[in-house]
Amino acid sequence: MSILIKSALILAPGSPHHRKKKNIFISDAGVIKHIGKDTPDATRIVEGKNLMVSIGWFDMRANFNDPGNEHKEDLESGLKTAAAGGFTGVALLPNTKPCIETKNDVSYLTSKNKQSITQVYPLGAVTKGCKGEDLTEMLDLHAAGAVAFTDGEKSIWNTDILLKSLLYLQKFDGLLINKPEDKYLTAFGTMNEGVTSTWLGLKGMPGIAEEIMVKRDIELLKYAGGRLHFSNISTTKSADKIARAKKKGLNVTCDVAIPNLIFDETLLADYDTNYKVNPPLRTKTEIKALIKALTKGEIDVIVSSHTPQDEESKKLEFDMAEFGMLGLQTFFPLLLRLVNGITLESLLEKITVNPRRILGLPMPQITEGEKAELTIFDPTVEWTYDEKVNYSKSVNSPLLGQKLKGMTLGVVNNCRSFFNRLQ
Repeated sequence: MSILIKSALILAPGSPHHRKKKNIFISDAGVIKHIGKDTPDATRIVEGKNLMVSIGWFDMRANFNDPGNEHKEDLESGLKTAAAGGFTGVALLPNTKPCIETKNDVSYLTSKNKQSITQVYPLGAVTKGCKGEDLTEMLDLHAAGAVAFTDGEKSIWNTDILLKSLLYLQKFDGLLINKPEDKYLTAFGTMNEGVTSTWLGLKGMPGIAEEIMVKRDIELLKYAGGRLHFSNISTTKSADKIARAKKKGLNVTCDVAIPNLIFDETLLADYDTNYKVNPPLRTKTEIKALIKALTKGEIDVIVSSHTPQDEESKKLEFDMAEFGMLGLQTFFPLLLRLVNGITLESLLEKITVNPRRILGLPMPQITEGEKAELTIFDPTVEWTYDEKVNYSKSVNSPLLGQKLKGMTLGVVNNCRSFFNRLQ
């Protein structure tokens, strides 16, 4: 199907058309055939007053629960949700049942890529069962298509394992991703440790549990070398330590989840389990400081941390409910809430260029003759996020039923296209 995107503002710093309003014609073969003022005949025409286009968005941290918990999400529903959110690529965590620790596991996750608009990029497990005890065959996983290695939702608590991983991955310039959390300091915790947790009578998860793990890992990186990425940081002390390590020449990067930039701990006052996430929502002061770190480039990537949970996992007493929040389909409206402190272009860089650069993936281009990998969006469109338009199998989002501003109208990739129902 040929597509004509009319009078769209192109936001792509690597393109000669950056910050220019142009018509973009995409052929049936999925190639950008023309960028300019002409309006060739097309099967589908996309237009709007405030239309914008960038290279396809990339989420560096999501969980589709497949295999093992397909009742919460599976590959099919996850890929639709990602496309509806504007993502053409998603790196999936290995915390499935079984964990992604063999060639066949990797092949299963990539099995739908030929027919899918959104492409899956598997993250291989560092340890068997993500238990932190025995290393997986990371070389084989790399050969099978794993783009990086992590224990995902679980921190690599075993110091010897982390050190050996840093050394082993240097054989093929592999990337180690770790979620910094001292599990002994956060055991039985449910939210940020502080005044609010005391007032609510809930056991807290202190920021120091994250910060000492960041400190430990940086020291090991300094000792062993290699490439290290911290995923889901949530405190400015963590960001500061990582920024100092970068200045010293260490190959270290980090990301932050969109909920930790928007929502704060006071939203837990009503014990709404949809706000129960890990790392926990911190204070308003912490959020302001994290946004400042974003503007300074100290935080490289923003992720959705999409974690579907069924109602049986969430409709419980707060301390018994599972952690996690849906994040893919509502990502853009939340991202726009950050625009007052940081430009939209800078924010887009953190979901387009930076994730691919860190993972060593090819960079799409908005130029004639290139394969189209595009996200089409409008920051002014208002829409209601309800179960009618929710593509996920789960509903664990505090935004469900709310009117949101900013919408991804569609994505084009892999000779295919997807357009939201409201377009």
